[in-house]
Amino acid sequence: MNDFQRILVLGPHTDDGELGCGGTIARFIEEGREVHYATFSACEESVPEGFHPEVLLDEWKAASKALGIPEENLLSFRFQVRYFPRDRQLILEDMVKLNKLLNPDLVLLPRAQDVHQDHGVIHKEGIRAFKNSTLMGYELPWNSLLFHSNFHVKLMREHVETKIKAISCYESQAFRSYIDREFIVGLARTRGIQINEEFAEAFTLIRGIMR
Repeated sequence: MNDFQRILVLGPHTDDGELGCGGTIARFIEEGREVHYATFSACEESVPEGFHPEVLLDEWKAASKALGIPEENLLSFRFQVRYFPRDRQLILEDMVKLNKLLNPDLVLLPRAQDVHQDHGVIHKEGIRAFKNSTLMGYELPWNSLLFHSNFHVKLMREHVETKIKAISCYESQAFRSYIDREFIVGLARTRGIQINEEFAEAFTLIRGIMR
């Protein structure tokens, strides 16, 4: 973990990074590491009635600020939600540019078994674009049929609370069952128990590189 100084989080949609690895991001920020966060869709077509079309982008910026990510480290792309397979090559090209710009030590992205079509594209193209970085797949249980966790990040209670604070910025998504404090704490406790700690987040280690 001490070798990871520049971290890039890839979120297919605006809330995926916080939901999948918000506690780990909070820990990295606390430890003084450089965290960048890229999201690939503002999901305008999925915005609930009564909210302005770009509300998710505003909420993403607020959530990232709550995690402590500097605004200059946020990158947003505007691909159409649920149509990432159509735009696969364009997404890959943007990722290649990101890799040249940032050269991250660690990339956090959706795992292979995530059933959402957009998440699958970010996983596959992320591996192509960042094959020379350590790659870890984060957990979104509601999109999962299976989850193979072979890497855990210990969290303190304050990291979990920061994750909850960030996720609570998504007021437009409050109707979703996974935007729930008890669920977030319960999952962190479950993953913590697996490594004899109070809290943790679990990942699939896709590729590990020690330099």
